[in-house]
Amino acid sequence: MAFTGNFFCTSFKDELLEGVHDFRASGGDTFKLAMYTNTASFDAATTAYTATNEVTGTGYTAGGGTLVNVSPVVSSTTAFTDFNDLVFTTATITAFGALIYNTTPAHTYTNPTCVVLDFGGSRTSTAGDFTIVFPAAAAATAIIRIA
Repeated sequence: MAFTGNFFCTSFKDELLEGVHDFRASGGDTFKLAMYTNTASFDAATTAYTATNEVTGTGYTAGGGTLVNVSPVVSSTTAFTDFNDLVFTTATITAFGALIYNTTPAHTYTNPTCVVLDFGGSRTSTAGDFTIVFPAAAAATAIIRIA
């Protein structure tokens, strides 16, 4: 398996300081989640979406699915944001991991990557729903949080 863990991409950290990403639910950027086979190789140095080694199959379109932003909030000293769960319906695919990336900004990187997700092995659906369940939107659990 080529996925070796979950990462905030280093370029994403820099882009946050540059004001590149807008996670607001209303008027924010468009983020997508693309899924990949076990031959994909991503880590913290990943900078942009690529179609190389992306899954193919019924119910999945290249580029992945559009995420619905949950506006950022602050709890104590932690700021966090999240996305609604994403469902690929009637899908026949096998994925080992995913990238969350931003399709909106015109920046050094086209479609800059935010997060690398390692599914911990193969996840398969056969003519059924393939659901990406995001953790609870809370200071200790949200998918993107700054403490």
